[in-house]
Amino acid sequence: MPAAALKPKPMPTQSTAKRPVLFDSPYEPVAKRPLPAGRPREWYVSHNRRLKAMRLAIALLDSGVHLPDQARNETIRDTAERIGMRPPSDTTCHMVRALMRYSR
Repeated sequence: MPAAALKPKPMPTQSTAKRPVLFDSPYEPVAKRPLPAGRPREWYVSHNRRLKAMRLAIALLDSGVHLPDQARNETIRDTAERIGMRPPSDTTCHMVRALMRYSR
């Protein structure tokens, strides 16, 4: 028996399925857990800044901004306002562009 016959067929994706693949909806975020105690304050600040930058980068990509050069501080702050987030600092805006740069 050939080896290819032993491998199971992969599940179809949205683009290859004959019928639409149903997604689990509505989407529910994972339950939040408290951050570990005992770390220096700077760790918590940088951790929350990274999370905020990641959320903003995802929102920008979803809105059609795919290049870091297109994401000026004003664009990032407008996106933050649109998704209900406080305006990010210049440091966070820089982080958003860095995330977009390294995701390519």
